[in-house]
Amino acid sequence: MDHGHHHGGGAPGPLEPALTVVALAAVACGYLLAVRRAGRRNPVRGWNAWRTASFLGGLALLALALLPPLGPAAHTDFRAHMTQHMLIGMYAPLALVLAAPVTLLLRALPARHARRVSAALHSPPVRVVTHPAVALLLGTGTLVLLYFTPLYEAAMAHPAGHRLLHLHFLASGCLFAHVVAGPDPAPARPGVPARMVWLGVAIAAHALVSQALYGGFHVQVHAPAVQLRQGAEIMYYGGDLAELLLAGALVATWRPERRTGRRRPAAGPAHGRSAAGKRTAGKQAAGGPPAAGSGPGRLRDAAHARAGRAGATVSAPGGRGAAPHSPTPPRGTRPEGERRAPQRDSAAQSRVGFTPLRPRPSPVRNTDAAHPRLAAAPLRAAPDPPGRRGHPGRPRPLGARQRAAGPRPLHGGR
Repeated sequence: MDHGHHHGGGAPGPLEPALTVVALAAVACGYLLAVRRAGRRNPVRGWNAWRTASFLGGLALLALALLPPLGPAAHTDFRAHMTQHMLIGMYAPLALVLAAPVTLLLRALPARHARRVSAALHSPPVRVVTHPAVALLLGTGTLVLLYFTPLYEAAMAHPAGHRLLHLHFLASGCLFAHVVAGPDPAPARPGVPARMVWLGVAIAAHALVSQALYGGFHVQVHAPAVQLRQGAEIMYYGGDLAELLLAGALVATWRPERRTGRRRPAAGPAHGRSAAGKRTAGKQAAGGPPAAGSGPGRLRDAAHARAGRAGATVSAPGGRGAAPHSPTPPRGTRPEGERRAPQRDSAAQSRVGFTPLRPRPSPVRNTDAAHPRLAAAPLRAAPDPPGRRGHPGRPRPLGARQRAAGPRPLHGGR
């Protein structure tokens, strides 16, 4: 660790801010054109305005980190460098990833090119790169090489090295944010609990690197001790806030799986009986008298009472005999309510063996309706029987010649 001032050999040129603005504006215009094309291809689905705002916010954070006054100061002050590192490597990637640029690209491209992009996303190299362990190694693991080896001084000494360092911060930050909480499709992405574990490992590694910077253990950064400690504090607290936002995005996209196990049926009348009901059933099975007001005894008593008023005979269950009742009173002396009682309680009487009287069948049979050919044939009235003029007789079917001749007037209508 050097206690002198940080050198500025890699300071940006006068055209670099203008080129940065042009590049960020081009990326923003490309995203907006993709949104417009996706809306035209599928007007019903459209595109979420919050995702567009998130992407533009991420570009604004990149502009804040790369443009003056923070951009030029990062070459001479380690605190400005660490602030730039937080914005480019942790905050801007989260906003850009939450905008779902890959999903927007698949919607905006034609079907042929979209299939190619989807095949590339499922390729083995992409599966390896998007593994949480690889993303963690590229994001947090390279910090050890950057600040505890001469790599940092070599990158800061040349403008091209500084730009590559910014590109690495942005790419590794987007990769880790995509693996942990990205809304874009990821074939090799693990479940939410596993991603929470990997996020916890990243938080712990980030905290260890910042504490080592604060204590100055094997640090290869030529900067004053005050700047180094303040830069370590920015890295510690700023990193915790960014990882907390990343954890919130992960929890917001979590959809727990529903359990499909069947619930146990509640104990009802068919599954369980009370203790009193079991004791009553035991007494009846042992030959004891049935309980008053319950069981088939109540139905039998009610049927005897109704059958006594109706003058019928009720047979006891099991064929143990019949209970005689008073004869049926003559017609006209019975109230209307008592004459209709057996029809109203037919369900209860059938359960105790009561057989109601059936109506006598009519001697007239509808033989025409039973025969399909006769039922389909048109009918005509038969001639009047002798001694009953004007009364139509029984209809009978017409023959084929008569149906072809047309309708004929009835005898009774003359």
